Amino acid sequence: MRILRLALPLTFLPTLALAHAGHDQGTFAAGALHPVGGSDHVLAMVAVGLLAAQMGGRALWAAPMAFVGAMVAGGLLGAGGLPFPAVEPMILASIIVLGTITALAARLPLTAALPMIVLFGAAHGWAHGAEGPQSGLALYALGFALVTAALHVAGIALGKGLGALALRAMGGMATVAGLALAFA
Repeated sequence: MRILRLALPLTFLPTLALAHAGHDQGTFAAGALHPVGGSDHVLAMVAVGLLAAQMGGRALWAAPMAFVGAMVAGGLLGAGGLPFPAVEPMILASIIVLGTITALAARLPLTAALPMIVLFGAAHGWAHGAEGPQSGLALYALGFALVTAALHVAGIALGKGLGALALRAMGGMATVAGLALAFA
């Protein structure tokens, strides 16, 4: 838990955004390393976990599962060459919106939060499917999905370990970082 608190501020550095390598390698390792290669991914994935921690109950498993499932589906759409308009703005919006909801401690019902989380997951997945390797996509996707889920769990653990005010502050930091990425 302590390492998460020390390392998380590094994810707010906008210079790390969109710095993704390894798209040409269809390996489990390349897929596993990819989500931690850019702050846009880390911020969005941890923000899902923070929001799930704040919501509690079924959101603790439903939010991460919805995101990862939609990300895999979006990845298939991207790999298949299907269009997804404004995918990069949607990825940035995922950080800003999820962070803002957490910062404001908005009490969304799970039925309202999940469609939004699914849309954001599909956008992240589409970008990686479209940019992903030509061969070995299944291994790449498996690595990507497992590390994404781990980042969600890290966000949940962080959120559960913080008091309500600190959790809201983390949401606010995610929002500010998302805005910095949007205007970088």
